[in-house]
Amino acid sequence: MSAVVNLVYLAARDRYRVEREDKAGEGFVDFIFYPGRRGDDGIILELKADGTPEEAIRQIKDKNYIFRFQGKLGEMPKYTGNILAVGISYDKKSKEHRCKIEVLKKAAPVNPSTPDRCSGGV
Repeated sequence: MSAVVNLVYLAARDRYRVEREDKAGEGFVDFIFYPGRRGDDGIILELKADGTPEEAIRQIKDKNYIFRFQGKLGEMPKYTGNILAVGISYDKKSKEHRCKIEVLKKAAPVNPSTPDRCSGGV
């Protein structure tokens, strides 16, 4: 399973700040991908050995890991893209991986004053 995560990390490192075992909500999330641009999607990744992707996503929701993407009350949100929950399971016996992706929070509506979400923006 670590090989899969390493490939994801290598592919994402130019666009995301990746934290491992980050304190989030009511526990520690396996991986959290903070987008470099506020309009890009944030990703919460939970791994389950001999479990299911559905269990991983349930843990993300139950432990409120999404709180890491929410700003302080009264402040503009730091991230405005979708927030995705990704559950990856690995069956040690069959050596098979399964994955499920669920949108936890939809992207904020595009605002013309937000250049990174507009075509031709910087």
